[in-house]
Amino acid sequence: MTWSFRFRLRRYLRESLWVAPLVGGVLGWTLGIASSDFGTIATLSARWQYSPSTADSVLASVVAASVGLIGFVVTVSVLIVQMATGTFSARYMRIFYRDWAFKAVLAVLIGTFTFSYTLLRHVEANDVPNLGVTLAGACLGLGIILFVIFLDRAIHRLRPVAVAALVAKAGRRALRQALEAAAKPDAVIVPGPYDDAPGEPILVVHMLHGGAIQALDVGGLGSWAHANSCLVVLRHPVGDFVPAGEPLIDVYGPTPGPDAERRLRSMIALGVERTIEQDPAFAVRIMVDIAIRALSPAVNDPTTAVQVLDHLEDLLRLVGQTDLSDYQERDVTDVEVGLVLPIRRWNDYLALSVTEIRGYGANSIQVVRRLRAMLESLGGAVLPERRAGVLDELVRLDAVVAARWGTSVDGDLAGTADRQGIGGPYAGPARRV
Repeated sequence: MTWSFRFRLRRYLRESLWVAPLVGGVLGWTLGIASSDFGTIATLSARWQYSPSTADSVLASVVAASVGLIGFVVTVSVLIVQMATGTFSARYMRIFYRDWAFKAVLAVLIGTFTFSYTLLRHVEANDVPNLGVTLAGACLGLGIILFVIFLDRAIHRLRPVAVAALVAKAGRRALRQALEAAAKPDAVIVPGPYDDAPGEPILVVHMLHGGAIQALDVGGLGSWAHANSCLVVLRHPVGDFVPAGEPLIDVYGPTPGPDAERRLRSMIALGVERTIEQDPAFAVRIMVDIAIRALSPAVNDPTTAVQVLDHLEDLLRLVGQTDLSDYQERDVTDVEVGLVLPIRRWNDYLALSVTEIRGYGANSIQVVRRLRAMLESLGGAVLPERRAGVLDELVRLDAVVAARWGTSVDGDLAGTADRQGIGGPYAGPARRV
């Protein structure tokens, strides 16, 4: 089993909506048989005993209630999917697929259904599975509690700010994982494409079919490079969609074994779209999508964009304050053995976060004010070598504000930084544009 297959399998199990309910149904059926057998070898106290008619009624009611609740959960989920894709971003659905509450309530309710249905077959005039009848009621109660928890989580997550917070949290986790990968002793990371390769590659691994690079086995690739005394250079960073036939990996050094291409491909997970696991920029992409959708004329909700900028700033501060000097060699021209990984630069993250929101939000005073507050805050928080990129974005913002608000009576307001967009405390002299 290759690393890429294990990665795809783990991701599939995490995002699958049928595995947990299936496990719950099988467990319910198994426990139903075990409970009916237990009733034949143990006798409960009188308070936990049921007549055959009562047991039939209770179990039939539990079966009907479980089926009804399952249908209600599915209906609510479909409505949530429709609202989320229409209000936020289709990319957000990956987080919804992984919600433990949704899978848990389905697993418990389906397990309760199979458990109760199995017990119904064992209710006889002189043999009643008393323990199982009591457990069936308890399982139904647990299912109702989980349904309320799921409904509460789903309703609260329909707020854009809650979605932005979830995505930002996932982005921070992905950034930490990316740093752990960059800290591998066999890996050398470079900003952007690697242009200092030593001559012509001895082997070029091409894409067999198009797909997005979802994750890399950095440790495995580095170990393979050292085991074969080669320099392995990835052409594309995590998150790129690479078409079929495009070069994916260049190998420099001695000629590797005949199975080199297969081994190298097995350590790169491909899929139809990006994931956040090793791609913090994808988290930024999702948040920006939510913000620009809120700024569209059909929605016209600039306050949502301002709330998204709050969490974008939080993630950008983490990126801007991360010193990669401990994770990379600045001079990679003399690297002969190891793994070279292209990464996104600080300016790439900043442009991704700001450009489209600035363009779509130029007509909203609170958006340009919040953007200015974010950029001014980042200018004082990021590493010194990254402040030039922040200043460049401030110049671009000045130009946009001047073009849109230069002759307006509200030009002074548009040129002022405000962390709340509009309504925050006075933060300093206004910048007249």
